Amino acid sequence: MILVCGEALFDLFAEEDGDRLTLDARIGGSPVNVAIGLARLNAPVSYFGAISGDLFGRRLRTTLAAEGVRLDHVLATDAPTTLSIVGLNATGSPEYTFHGDGAADRQVRPEDLPDLPPEIACIHIGSFAMLVPPVGDSLAALVAREHGRRMIAYDPNIRPTVVADLAAWRARLGALLPHVDLLKISGEDLATLYPDQDAAALAAAWLGKGPSLVVVTHGPDGAEAFTRTAHVAIPGHPVAVVDSVGAGDSFQAAMLARLAERGQLSAAALARLEAGDLGDLLHFAAGAAALTCTRRGADLPRHAELANACHPAPLPVSATRGP
Repeated sequence: MILVCGEALFDLFAEEDGDRLTLDARIGGSPVNVAIGLARLNAPVSYFGAISGDLFGRRLRTTLAAEGVRLDHVLATDAPTTLSIVGLNATGSPEYTFHGDGAADRQVRPEDLPDLPPEIACIHIGSFAMLVPPVGDSLAALVAREHGRRMIAYDPNIRPTVVADLAAWRARLGALLPHVDLLKISGEDLATLYPDQDAAALAAAWLGKGPSLVVVTHGPDGAEAFTRTAHVAIPGHPVAVVDSVGAGDSFQAAMLARLAERGQLSAAALARLEAGDLGDLLHFAAGAAALTCTRRGADLPRHAELANACHPAPLPVSATRGP
């Protein structure tokens, strides 16, 4: 089972209609998207975080349960649900405005950390929950406590509209690296945090500090994976893009689901992945992300539709030894 930790919120998609602005409310938050994505890909998953008792929070609980996400570790709070206003720019990329100060998903304290059952093989963390108090420090303490007993996956998923201090994002990433086994980061986030630095050089440095696998995604240009012995790059899966909301979360969920399916949710298994395994992992995840881009919002694919949409023959893979 995979335990997903972090923010749970509502995305309010804004559309202009003459002199009116209409809002289409959908559950969101990068960790919640990952949890739902895992459940839809038949990977056993549980969510840990604080959820409000307000209208939005009740809907979050109902939807997560309906999707098959276990809620054993959910904390109840009277704080309001975080709301994220989402608009799209001219290229179809999302732009976010957050309303989350004092909100429910931040109300996780060190004393709230659960004792985890042995069936949890992996913990996924990510996004702005790792930066805001008190939840950020609490989740950092959780992965420090559990690293070595369970695989730790981290996707920084930078949100400068929530935390503008990029030095704080870099500091959190650096502090977490010794406790992370799988680091996934988008090329956009990488360029934001480390402008003019080469992905391969950064991956090599990160691999020396803890992770067994580093994956860098490049949107329509594909993705690449780095271990201490191999580097694999794949092209993108071309689709008609509606928007890219949730694509990165879909990629992460699909990677973790594929690893779970293959019995490889451990640091040791990640370190043993060869070029063929990495290529399969990237193609499966990229296929999930591409399907998500064909529909509005973070509507992640189910296992059956992803299998039907996958290319029947392997796409080209570029592989070399070493990062």
